[in-house]
Amino acid sequence: MTDHAQRTDEDIARLEQMLREDTELAPGGARRISELLGTIALKDLIHVLERMPSVRAALILRLLPRQRSIVAFEALDAAHQADLVDALGDDSLTSFFDALDPDDRVSLLDELPAEIAERLMRSLDESEHGLTSVILGYPKGSIGRHMSPEVPMVRVELTAAQALEALKEQNDRVETVYTVPVVTADRKLVGVTSLRRLLMAGGEEGVDTLMDTPVYAHTGDPDEETARWFRALDLLALPVVDDSTRLVGMVSIDDAVDIIEDADNEDSARSGGSEPLQRPYLTTPVWKLVRSRIVWLGVLAVSALLTVSVLDAFEDALAAAVVLSLFIPLITGTGGNTGNQAATTVTRSLALGDVRKRDALAVMWRETRVGLILGTLLGALFGVLLGIFYGASIGIVLGLTLFVVCTLAATVGGIMPIIAKVVGADPAVFSNPFITTFVDAAGLVIYFLIAKTVLGI
Repeated sequence: MTDHAQRTDEDIARLEQMLREDTELAPGGARRISELLGTIALKDLIHVLERMPSVRAALILRLLPRQRSIVAFEALDAAHQADLVDALGDDSLTSFFDALDPDDRVSLLDELPAEIAERLMRSLDESEHGLTSVILGYPKGSIGRHMSPEVPMVRVELTAAQALEALKEQNDRVETVYTVPVVTADRKLVGVTSLRRLLMAGGEEGVDTLMDTPVYAHTGDPDEETARWFRALDLLALPVVDDSTRLVGMVSIDDAVDIIEDADNEDSARSGGSEPLQRPYLTTPVWKLVRSRIVWLGVLAVSALLTVSVLDAFEDALAAAVVLSLFIPLITGTGGNTGNQAATTVTRSLALGDVRKRDALAVMWRETRVGLILGTLLGALFGVLLGIFYGASIGIVLGLTLFVVCTLAATVGGIMPIIAKVVGADPAVFSNPFITTFVDAAGLVIYFLIAKTVLGI
């Protein structure tokens, strides 16, 4: 670690300690905190904000210079911004809200109670109110909800020199000028060019000779699906049009990355049996952590009752060969892991667009073959090992069971996310709890039926 990095870490640690200990902000405390805030980089400042309780984070924002505080506030997640609303006070909150881009305002409004959202909307001037209302008019989950309506554009009949003049006039009103949509007089999108191309062209060269066929999205297109294919194209911004192909907004690459990151975080949390926190861990209330986990724990606990019922049904078989109980965790664990591996792979492929609903049979056949190979390898390995220590009959029972369970689990795990997609459920939510329940119960039934057949009990 360099001396500079070490000093930065020490400054951050000292700042966090002061903010936690100086609860009443004694005389001179604000000045010392303000001095420390001036020594750390923006990324470190945001890190500190994410670790502080909302009251202390609001204090930091008020002690910062106005422009720096606005940038720091904009960098926070919408849910974290919403946590700061009560602590900031009306004047500071209104200032931060006014400075946000329209699409970022909408993300914050979605996290706030209706009365606060209405109050903030009333604080906007007529122009900003109109821009924000346009985005609010699109349904949640659509790409229109994430676009910026402040769009640079040039008319198709202009020359390169005229187009540059038009962009200069628009510069203060738009979010980005690097990707430039080309439109007709009634705002119909006919092409896309770039600021670089306009600058390098001859002044009298027509815009129509400098544009490419436009790649665009419609306002109602799904946000995650659109963000994923947009990011794959390596574009800086994507025009968004209405049903008449009129330009209404643009989505920047950083907005697409945010959409994908939120979707991936949600899938990751739900596949692990909890709900996404939507805010930094250390600033998430304990009750929120409990709520994010309790539902899934309840579902899995109820599903465990089915496993108990299976064990009860085969109580006589267990009594006749007590050694069978030793391998129940091996059967349920291997089956659950095999199914969840398949489900996770297919869920990810669905999100990336590699797999679609029409591919259900192809996915099922592919995962069946994967399960057969895994089952053969694991069945042979454990069948031999357990046969050496517990006898050939036990080895045969475990080998056959693992072969069947792995095949079944991989097949079910591969098809469940697609079924979830068909019925309109979230594949990450629907798949894993179902797989855990089904594979545990079905695996034990298979285990005991094979044991009864092989051992004659």
